[in-house]
Amino acid sequence: MPEQTTEKQAFLNQLHGYQEGIKHKQELESCGSDFADHRGKVANTIATLHPKRLDLTVAEIIDDTASTKTLRLVSSDDRQLPPFQAGQYINLFVNIDGVETARPYAISSAPLTRTHYDLTIKRVTPGYVTHFLLDRVKVGDRFQSTGPMGTFYHNPLFHGEDLVFLAGGSGIAPAISMIREIADRQHPYRFHLIYASSYENDIIFDQELKQLSEQLPNLILDKVISRPTKHYEGLTGHLSAEFIQQRLETIENKMFYICGPTPFNEYCAQQLSTLAVKPRHVRIEANGPPKHPEQQPGWPQQIIPTQEITVTVQGGGSFKTPVNEPLLNALERNGYGTENACRSGECSLCRVKITKGKVFNPSEAHLRTTDQQYGWCHSCVAFPLEDIEIQL
Repeated sequence: MPEQTTEKQAFLNQLHGYQEGIKHKQELESCGSDFADHRGKVANTIATLHPKRLDLTVAEIIDDTASTKTLRLVSSDDRQLPPFQAGQYINLFVNIDGVETARPYAISSAPLTRTHYDLTIKRVTPGYVTHFLLDRVKVGDRFQSTGPMGTFYHNPLFHGEDLVFLAGGSGIAPAISMIREIADRQHPYRFHLIYASSYENDIIFDQELKQLSEQLPNLILDKVISRPTKHYEGLTGHLSAEFIQQRLETIENKMFYICGPTPFNEYCAQQLSTLAVKPRHVRIEANGPPKHPEQQPGWPQQIIPTQEITVTVQGGGSFKTPVNEPLLNALERNGYGTENACRSGECSLCRVKITKGKVFNPSEAHLRTTDQQYGWCHSCVAFPLEDIEIQL
């Protein structure tokens, strides 16, 4: 026991601020303090670092490409924004003609820049929130968001220093944040960015990426165009296993990050699997519910995606929705809502209880065993298969 106590004390002594805290505690005890003046300080500190909500104002709108803009958001009360890890996102809450909804967007600015968050948004078709943000938002508009969250970031203790990022379209947002941090902190990491775009004029951050690749000796930049013009002389095609192997030469001891539209993520994951990359060496950023749930494994073949069913909210009425619309989207569209953040089946904040009927839960829904046992689902990626009753 004494030996264990000695080891514990040695460990505590290595913690930054531990000895200072003990000394301060002893000083307060010696003067008879009951610590009343310290009550609430820990909770306030936590709320500052991990706020449930942020009030943000659009300070600038930056045109990146014909289909992409960056919204620069600052604190509405002029406070310093909470810290974040390069690769994390905030969930932005919006009101579109009376419909309350939200979407998660990766922060593309550098973590050392705490005066603003940049959200880089690319138009998608069909689109709802992206069209609103790109076409109707102006400087001075105010929004609420969650604090920074998500697990899609580099952890040097577990992920090493040889990184490969496969980005598609606006999936460049977390990648540019990581690269900017490497530049700011002068990290020695080797970072190989393979960035796929449809057209030459659709490359987001094109000039900055060129400058960073010249500035950082360990940054390797490959831009790949899938629909090139006849005069384009750069890399073309898709990120096939063969292409990835050629660009990397070896896949040993590399950590792979994948971010882009859902089909891009799935395709890249398949190619890395073909190359025998171990799953623990692949990190994939979730990007919303499947756009075609009927194509997912386990979808009942007799269910027509466009058929309508009735959703009944206990104590709150009912509405009709097609089975291929995520339950959370349908709830918001009809004036209901529930707490949410990732909208990709990971965070579990949007859980609702299914008391009658069945829903389809795709692979994105990271349900716990007890969720399945007692009828809970992640509404952001759940698709009702028949008339259902839910408890919010």
